[in-house]
Amino acid sequence: MAVMVNNKDAKNSMDTSKYVRYTSEQVEALERVYSECPKPSSLRRQQLIRECPILSNIEPKQIKVWFQNRRCREKQRKEASRLQTVNRKLTAMNKLLMEENDRLQKQVSQLVYENGYMRQQLQNASVAATDTSCESVVTSGQHQHNPTPQHPPRDASPAGLLSIAEETLAEFLSKAKGAAVDWVQMPGMKPGPDSIGIVAISNTCNGVAARACGLVGLDPTKVAEILKERPSWLRDCRCLDVLTAFPTGNGGTIELLYMQTYAATTLASARDFWTLRYTTVLEDGSLVVCERSLSGTQGGPSIPPVQHFVRAEMLPSGYLIQPCEGGGSIIRIVDHMDLEPWSVPEVLRPLYESSTVLAQKMTIAALRRLRQIAQEATGEVVFGWGRQPAVLRTFSQRLSRGFNEAVNGFTDDGWSLMGSDGVEDVTIAINSSPNKHFGSQVNASNGLTTLGGGIPCAKASMLLQNVPPALLVRFLREHRSEWADSNIDAYSAAALKASPYSVPGSRAGGFSGSQVILPLAHTVEHEEFLEVIKLEGHGLTQEEAVLSRDMFLLQLCSGIDENAAGACAELVFAPIDESFADDAPLLPSGFRVIPLESRTDGSGGPNRTLDLASALEVGSAGTRTSGDSGANSNLRSVLTIAFQFTYESHLRENVAAMARQYVRTVVASVQRVAMALAPSRLSSHVGPRPPPGTPEALTLARWICQSYRLHIGVDLFRADCDASESVLKLLWHHSDAIMCCSVKSLPVFTFANQAGLDMLETTLVALQDISLDKILDENGRKSFFTDYGQIIQQGYAYLPAGICLSSMGRPASYDRAIAWKVLNDEDSTHCIVFMFVNWSFM
Repeated sequence: MAVMVNNKDAKNSMDTSKYVRYTSEQVEALERVYSECPKPSSLRRQQLIRECPILSNIEPKQIKVWFQNRRCREKQRKEASRLQTVNRKLTAMNKLLMEENDRLQKQVSQLVYENGYMRQQLQNASVAATDTSCESVVTSGQHQHNPTPQHPPRDASPAGLLSIAEETLAEFLSKAKGAAVDWVQMPGMKPGPDSIGIVAISNTCNGVAARACGLVGLDPTKVAEILKERPSWLRDCRCLDVLTAFPTGNGGTIELLYMQTYAATTLASARDFWTLRYTTVLEDGSLVVCERSLSGTQGGPSIPPVQHFVRAEMLPSGYLIQPCEGGGSIIRIVDHMDLEPWSVPEVLRPLYESSTVLAQKMTIAALRRLRQIAQEATGEVVFGWGRQPAVLRTFSQRLSRGFNEAVNGFTDDGWSLMGSDGVEDVTIAINSSPNKHFGSQVNASNGLTTLGGGIPCAKASMLLQNVPPALLVRFLREHRSEWADSNIDAYSAAALKASPYSVPGSRAGGFSGSQVILPLAHTVEHEEFLEVIKLEGHGLTQEEAVLSRDMFLLQLCSGIDENAAGACAELVFAPIDESFADDAPLLPSGFRVIPLESRTDGSGGPNRTLDLASALEVGSAGTRTSGDSGANSNLRSVLTIAFQFTYESHLRENVAAMARQYVRTVVASVQRVAMALAPSRLSSHVGPRPPPGTPEALTLARWICQSYRLHIGVDLFRADCDASESVLKLLWHHSDAIMCCSVKSLPVFTFANQAGLDMLETTLVALQDISLDKILDENGRKSFFTDYGQIIQQGYAYLPAGICLSSMGRPASYDRAIAWKVLNDEDSTHCIVFMFVNWSFM
């Protein structure tokens, strides 16, 4: 029943709560303010009313409500846009999965038919009593064999090349749609809305082959443009020259290409390809770019072999790009090659006979580049230091290319071998033409052109047994002091100055060996990191301490995901100046570890993080079972090391001898590390229960759980945590981000679990250089410093929902946070722990 209120004050109160209808001028004024500040303070809102007469008849409370509604509408709009994007992606992925399912059903039907046919043939052979009947069976079986058709040779005329192109197109489309080659899902690659795509390989075809299907947010023309520029995304591509190009009558284009690729190690020769590429549009609007090698059997023009290169064969391969409803493209990639494995030592042949390696290096790399560029265009990728994505990609390409040039040492780049000292373990190559080697990198201000010297490169390759490449490279990245020499680092830093060089060991000061990892950029799937390494300088005397400077390295790290089958792991770095100019010359050195045999189980142990995480024994070797050890017992990989320096002419022999000895020292250090990381060594104490971690780690985990129970009144974990090993494991794998923070005037982080490291996008080594105030937004800092006294006195505090910033500057929201004081066994404050509940990147 409605109640009528006659009180005048009550009527006025009801009137003020009614919906306010704004004029177009008022909305325009509010929108201008919203574009500058979506969440204005009360003072700003009052100032707005004073400055805008058209808003004078609106109450401040209503202005506040308008901004709240505006933020809500903006959030809903973004969420609706995100859901539409996800829906389009799921629809396209569903289409791909249904096509893949249809292909597999046809394959099953064919296998069932062939199985029945073979059974019938075997039964006929068993009941046959005469040689005639047996001969007929053999003859009938021979009729089932379809030999590869031999095409008559064709000339190099446009008509002959078009005939080859049409044949290539037909064979490629057959492979792209799942026929012609028996495809199996690549280990570790599960299709889904967040996956890179559907990736398959073939283990029964001639050569090595990989196939991928995926959805990218780019139009077909842009996709084709990116993929045809192969040197920009294929790190192994040294050059790609278009020697001839002409249009065809059907609107397509035929190109004759010569491509050179780098050798992955010093133990093998580089490959080159002489191919025909055909670009055309199908009747359904799909864009096709297909390619194959030109050989004697195919006819067409030919080129003579090139010295130091082995001519490999590209079988019909390419890209099928279909426009997708709502924008974007569905792309199918096929890579099929014969890499001539006979030309390499037998121990390296698995590298050239593995379809998994081809998929990682070429097929998946193409999809990742497309996805990266698409997300950069939408602003989803955050980069540090104010650099544009194209500039950072160029840095990564230059580091990778410079390292490949050092490993291969081509004569046309100015490299020549130097005589050995009687031991062939380390090879020294000399480049006496820095201008030729650096090309556009060299300028008169960097000192490289004024010395009249050159570049020596010391390189070596070695076989590793039972060492996961990802684990080894991750250790080398996080523990530089275990293998690097600070005096050599100081000498490398001097290469960036125009002043004369000195032989290592002649300076009193140096670098302390401590490193700070400063994240710069990473790819979408975090398979590659670009970062700046800061080596802190120190001096042994007061004068040296005043003059000492920090050293900076630009570093590229990739392949540290242990579950990526066939992935190559690399750590490449180059000294840079403090200015870090876009055109700074780079002299890369580093490590490359290539698996020679892919794990067939696809299970792979969980990620292992070293130092403190290793002490926690969360997924590290300490928790490995004997079965896990057996999975890697035959794991082999080849490690390639290459270090580049600079010298003046009169110091050539001295620097070359130093480089040779330094690489031998590094090799010895890496061998020592590899022995320590080998599963057989790590699993030597495997028993019915995994061994505990270090006492410090066990104690820290126990203190965290006990303090939480003491202050909050409940257990941190629901599971039974009587065993210390369970506490450590549960703490590391907890879904919420848990971080330990020092009790100082400027709190810094000392430890975080895996979710915490993911939230901050950092490592345990770099974590200690991140302070609490750097990750909290303004409201979070105010809330923390307001509640800090409560945390110290009461022991805990609940913090409201807010936003954190990762080390890469990416915002992450959380529903709420809990902070509590951790007490040690003497009831003294050890640290403060923060737990961010239900966090996610915005």
